[in-house]
Amino acid sequence: MVRRLALIPALLILGLRTVAAQQTATETSPAAKPTDPRIERLKAEALTKVEARAKQIQEMVDMVFSFGELGMQEFETSKYLTGILEQNGFAVERGVAGIPTAWVAKWGSGKPVIALGSDIDCIPQASNKPAVAWHEAIVEGAPGHGEGHNSGQPLNIAAALVVKEIMQREKMPGTLVLWPGVAEEQLAGKAFLVRAGVFKDVDAVLFTHVGDDLGVSWGAGGQSALISAEFRFEGVSAHAAGAPWRGHSALDAVMLMAQGWEFRREHIRPQARSHYVIKDGGDQPNVVPSRASIWFYFREQDYDRTMELFETAKRIAQGAALMTDTKLADVHILGSAWDGHFNKPIAEATYENIKRVGLPQWTENDQAFARAVQTEVSAPTIGLRSEVAPLRGRETLENWMGGGSDDIGDVSWNVPTVTLRYPANVPGLPGHMWANAIAMATPVAHKGTLAGAKVQALTLIDLLTQPQTIAAGWSYFREVQTKDRKYKSFLSATDQPPTSLNADIMAKYRPLMRQYYYNPSKYSTYLDQLGIKYPTIKPKAATNLGQLSVHSP
Repeated sequence: MVRRLALIPALLILGLRTVAAQQTATETSPAAKPTDPRIERLKAEALTKVEARAKQIQEMVDMVFSFGELGMQEFETSKYLTGILEQNGFAVERGVAGIPTAWVAKWGSGKPVIALGSDIDCIPQASNKPAVAWHEAIVEGAPGHGEGHNSGQPLNIAAALVVKEIMQREKMPGTLVLWPGVAEEQLAGKAFLVRAGVFKDVDAVLFTHVGDDLGVSWGAGGQSALISAEFRFEGVSAHAAGAPWRGHSALDAVMLMAQGWEFRREHIRPQARSHYVIKDGGDQPNVVPSRASIWFYFREQDYDRTMELFETAKRIAQGAALMTDTKLADVHILGSAWDGHFNKPIAEATYENIKRVGLPQWTENDQAFARAVQTEVSAPTIGLRSEVAPLRGRETLENWMGGGSDDIGDVSWNVPTVTLRYPANVPGLPGHMWANAIAMATPVAHKGTLAGAKVQALTLIDLLTQPQTIAAGWSYFREVQTKDRKYKSFLSATDQPPTSLNADIMAKYRPLMRQYYYNPSKYSTYLDQLGIKYPTIKPKAATNLGQLSVHSP
């Protein structure tokens, strides 16, 4: 059956591929077809043009790094990025889906409509001087790009601007759409964008996420589905010493809910993940708290199992309210995420471009820097990766054991989607902390983002010039991915984006951080502005590397 289908090119052109035909990538991948000379010429031109934008990529990466904005507070970042897009002819809509820092930038007309996305928020308390291979904050306690989200949109913008130039000259139909992942660390953005119809007419989504390799995968992504919810309790205030019997403590309800969940934790699947913080525990000890809240993440394999956890938590919350004579005033969903599933035909096309571009040529300074950072966090000192990994994929998950989440999952269940990983960070780091920020305004991030922009530009040209690739993507989406499973949002019609998230933190730190914003008109790089030599590593890590800058912390 597979071989017969592979011999019928008309079926491939129409994208009418069966599940059986999709099992062998070399027989079904549009990238396996002979290359059209015109397409090859356009792709060679795109590579040259992206390389010519290396300086622009470095400036964008460094600028967004210097802003260091938390989720829902990415105002400087969004203003800067949309300004670049508007200067280059994109029409920008701001405040999309009721999120002040969300935007959609469009250029072109007609089909195909290709959307490029990447996250823009950062991590609390992750401030760190770039290229300094230990913990040394730019502003102590401030947020920083400890996930590397400062690099994804620069990648997309560079690729889009190059392809736009080619489309204009060649009079190619198609629409380019750029959009940001807002508050991805709180999983509080993309489900609202989906609900608002941002992807309604989109033919394919090319998402990017920072990594330590250059890769893409297809099928079940392995992420957990997630509900982020705040449980708010109301009680009665009283003097905590003079008349405590007259009070009903909302904090007691919060603590009992947390304790009840800990007892229940033994009786949920080991694949589940759940964690919480108490954001509001009252005002001061001598006043019985009349209001308190607890913020939970519930994660499981899919929508149904995650909803089971959420319903269990709501019952425990009601019990905590009964025990304390308080009221469960509100259960507010702050964000959510589906488990991801990524498109096989588009991933195959992307992977062909990954093989063509290859990993950056790392210098000995780059490798010494990476090994120094790895040593600092007790990771294997393997340096930076030197080989592109094979394309991997799986239609279903077997022996799934749980893990992290990403709200790109919601997008992936509404339109054919892939996520390009690009090598802008150091392998083996813990994630979500200062160590992951060290590389993100250095030559490692600049080179890795440049490589990713090249792949993205090539894949854009594939989708614009080879409609069979998009047709095959939709065939996989309808006949395989969503055949037995349909998307339904965790959000209710009344759930609204939590736009006040992190406002207090940024109000505290933004004035201190503003003096360190990058000034590209005065300094070639952000490292130059900060007066940091690359790399700056501890003496014990600098053996036989005489030209490297060393420093004793």
